[in-house]
Amino acid sequence: MQPSFLLKGMAMGFSIAAPVGPIGILCIRRSVSEGALKGFTSGLGAATADAAYGCVAAFGLTAISRFLVSQQALFGLVGGAFLCYLGVRTILLKPAPEAPAAGGRFLSAFGSTFLLTLANPATILAFAAVFSAFGLGLSASYAGAGMLVLGVFLGSALWWIILSGGVSLLRPRMGPSWMLAVNRVSGGVLLAFGVYALGRSLL
Repeated sequence: MQPSFLLKGMAMGFSIAAPVGPIGILCIRRSVSEGALKGFTSGLGAATADAAYGCVAAFGLTAISRFLVSQQALFGLVGGAFLCYLGVRTILLKPAPEAPAAGGRFLSAFGSTFLLTLANPATILAFAAVFSAFGLGLSASYAGAGMLVLGVFLGSALWWIILSGGVSLLRPRMGPSWMLAVNRVSGGVLLAFGVYALGRSLL
């Protein structure tokens, strides 16, 4: 049963990560401009946040879940403002001729997507619904719940490996003008996501 939970969790994590949203846009831009490892690190932040919310849903942490969902508007405001900041910053960013050195910015790349993903606590409801469909209720074993959450993380991470690795292959073929266009377009999309999140939270 536990291997089955792992495979189900991987399928769930992959499918949740795959739709291109603000995290996907960030991962694509960073993969193109700064290399596959920076893009994957960004995706790994989202995968870690997905796993954290998966834990809340899988282990029946009802009080935490209710609190986070009740504060969804506040999280939306914070997340929306951060997306607007990232969007404007990306639009104004000048492309570097070479990928920046690794340095400590990997932590920043991880942290930004981790916090952005956490800013959507409604994700818990999605996990809870799917877990229930898989037959994982409060009566399920902790081992089964743990395997399902691990699967969510691995499935999400697999998607980010595929996306960042595939997109980074385009970098050698892209000159400064293309890189500038990537920054403008991705920044505009991030800004639009941010404005939408702010508007939804305020209404």
